[in-house]
Amino acid sequence: MADDSSTKTFGADFKRFFGRGLAVLLPSVLTLWILVKAYQFVDSAIAQPINSGIRAGIAEAADHWPVIGERFVPDEREITAEIGIRSGEKGENADPVAIRRELTRKEVSEWWNEHALALDWIGILVAVLSVYFAGRLLGGFLGRRVQRRLERIITSVPIFKQVYPYVKQVVDFLFSDDKPIKFNRVVAVEYPRRGIWAVGLVTGSSMRSIEDESGESLTIFIPSSPTPFTGYTITVPRGEVHELPITIDEALRFTISGGVLVPPRQSVPDRDAPGTAPDDADPRILQQPSTPARESTRDESKES
Repeated sequence: MADDSSTKTFGADFKRFFGRGLAVLLPSVLTLWILVKAYQFVDSAIAQPINSGIRAGIAEAADHWPVIGERFVPDEREITAEIGIRSGEKGENADPVAIRRELTRKEVSEWWNEHALALDWIGILVAVLSVYFAGRLLGGFLGRRVQRRLERIITSVPIFKQVYPYVKQVVDFLFSDDKPIKFNRVVAVEYPRRGIWAVGLVTGSSMRSIEDESGESLTIFIPSSPTPFTGYTITVPRGEVHELPITIDEALRFTISGGVLVPPRQSVPDRDAPGTAPDDADPRILQQPSTPARESTRDESKES
């Protein structure tokens, strides 16, 4: 019996501390994993193609700039030796110009690999600067006209026109300063029926036609979990809207987490936990008999 008790105790302790360890370590591990994967994607999909283009540009510039050519362009002796090797071993009629370019690119690649720790960041730096200057150019009047024209061209392509508008909405929601939806404050409304409360974001006043019927109203966006980019737009009379003293970021975190991440000053004790009750609970309510007991009392009175 002692062995069974110790085994159960060890299993319970292991489960409790393992869950506690996951709760502590998992957010940090997942955050690090996401950052590493994001860097790998940027490096492989953006930085490396840019670095390849830079290496090709250096090899081409070596033919025209003597300063670069002295470092990377092979001399006639190396070109003649390479032609002899290819003619003897492979039986090729090697072109001296083609071999000269090939050896130059090979020399550039070897030099780049020797300093890869520092040079590989050039691609990321060029990408960041390119995005920055693109934002500067597109921010002007002429840039916005060019952007609108490009968007019309993209949305006219059969497959792109089904995907591009939705991707653009998400990107604008996350990064654009002129967001298509500007939230004013966080409120609570009874939606989708009385007695059920939903957290919403006020976007502005209602339409005139609706206000003519219901009085002064507000337009509220109810985000959905776990993707707050989608949701429902409703119009509610101003008198039925209850202000919430939380920020928009806290409301979005509450929605994304499915109600798990409650703002600290809005958290309440867990009433479902066994043996716990709110500090401000009325003792008379806690001492009331359960519903089945009341029903049995009514049944007895009927029989009497």
